[in-house]
Amino acid sequence: MNRLRQAMIYVGLNDAETHEQKFSTDTYLSVLKHVCRGYHTAFSVNEISGGYFHEDGTYVEEKTLLLTLLDIPETTIQEIARDLCAFFHQESVMVTYSDCDVVFISETLDRS
Repeated sequence: MNRLRQAMIYVGLNDAETHEQKFSTDTYLSVLKHVCRGYHTAFSVNEISGGYFHEDGTYVEEKTLLLTLLDIPETTIQEIARDLCAFFHQESVMVTYSDCDVVFISETLDRS
């Protein structure tokens, strides 16, 4: 068992100014994957939905991409978060950190 640091980056897809999603979710996914490849970083990504309140009290629901990174230097995580924030034209993105136990399990079928 390995104890690893996990970072999760939440990136909303609604534009910071229009509060609407400008491009298809697949387009945003493509950009996210390109960013992770550029940093030579393994990742997992999930599409989730959420809601929040703007400072003026307006409630907004939006699709969000949840990027999960394991055992990546914090400076790289911050750089990825800044890139995604800029590329997706967000006011901010949220990063959470936690420690987790990781076990790799492998198995093969006997094909005889």
